[in-house]
Amino acid sequence: MLSFDEALARILALGDPPLGSSVVPLEECDGRVLGEDIPSPVDLPGFDYSSMDGYAVRADDLDGAPPYRLLVRGESRTGAVPDPLTPRTAMRIFTGAALPGGADAVVMQENVAREGDLAIVTAKPRPGAYVRRRGEDLVRGSVALTKGTRLRPAHLSLAAAIDRAELPVARRPRVAILATGDELRRPGTDAVPGTIPESNTVALRAMARRAGAEARAFPYVRDDRSATERAFASALDQVDVLVTVGGVSVGDHDLVRPALEAVGVTLDFWRVAIKPGKPLAIGTRTSAHGRTVVVGLPGNPASAMVTFALFGIPLLRAMQGDARPLPTLHRARMARAHAHDPGRLELARATVSQDEHGLVVSTLTNQASGAATSMAQADAIAFIPSDATGISAGAEVDVVLLGEP
Repeated sequence: MLSFDEALARILALGDPPLGSSVVPLEECDGRVLGEDIPSPVDLPGFDYSSMDGYAVRADDLDGAPPYRLLVRGESRTGAVPDPLTPRTAMRIFTGAALPGGADAVVMQENVAREGDLAIVTAKPRPGAYVRRRGEDLVRGSVALTKGTRLRPAHLSLAAAIDRAELPVARRPRVAILATGDELRRPGTDAVPGTIPESNTVALRAMARRAGAEARAFPYVRDDRSATERAFASALDQVDVLVTVGGVSVGDHDLVRPALEAVGVTLDFWRVAIKPGKPLAIGTRTSAHGRTVVVGLPGNPASAMVTFALFGIPLLRAMQGDARPLPTLHRARMARAHAHDPGRLELARATVSQDEHGLVVSTLTNQASGAATSMAQADAIAFIPSDATGISAGAEVDVVLLGEP
């Protein structure tokens, strides 16, 4: 069996080289991965402007002790280019408006009294006061957005600020999710004895979409070897990643691994020293349609979601060229003791809270791999080391927060 780190490294390698990129409108780029560096074609800001409502002045015009009396000539407002400032005068200026030529400071309006055309300045400003200089945020030609960035709303705002209406982003991975098993039926259909509502594909599809993929669920496949092979062969020709659910263990009715091999998939590995999720299968098939990566997940809900969160999502991100494909590991203190049998890394479902010392993690009582309730209650996964005989209250462990992007 592979260790968690070995398995993760092999899976990430399958994301290289990343999928190609295409140019899309800025409004459609949220959550997408940037395909190349974006240099700024402009200085940002593009001109000196006032960060305050007040009066533009030359600081050196204000000699001696306050108050200072300056003649007010004109005004500078947003969307207009002001006339230059003449010596020993002031110009009314508004937040965001261009600084007139010759001015080097802004006096906030709270420090100015008006007497007709005169501005009575009660405090001398330092040169540069309340002035945002051209290029202060970004100099023309410097990199505004870096290749591999998963774009958030603030990135889109910056792109718009440098006058970009579209961006090159990675193609979304095409993902097929295919559950297997005679017992499965669609939720909401007749509860035939011996069947269960299939609950994995809806969760896995949502997880894949949050990771930037185009994901769809294929019809369930019964425990029939030839039907399984036909379903796999069809899906493999249509997608970049095929996610199978169930049937990857060694039981008499576990047909996924032999069916995958029969349709040309080369399995890289199929067991990882983790709990839950040991029977995780990873493979690839290369054909005239290109390369498809296969992720074979266990059928139990907690096993499927935990392994997809920690292995499948990083793969999808790597395929998009994401510079940070892995989830962030946080350190957290155990709120209470957690029993553990040594041998495999335990990926324990947990909740987290915050106190004055940092994150606190509480592992949930029900850690059964088929427990859908504890997966729904969890907002974190706690990493319980394989060699631990238990974790005491107050000890620190690594955690992944499930709500993080």
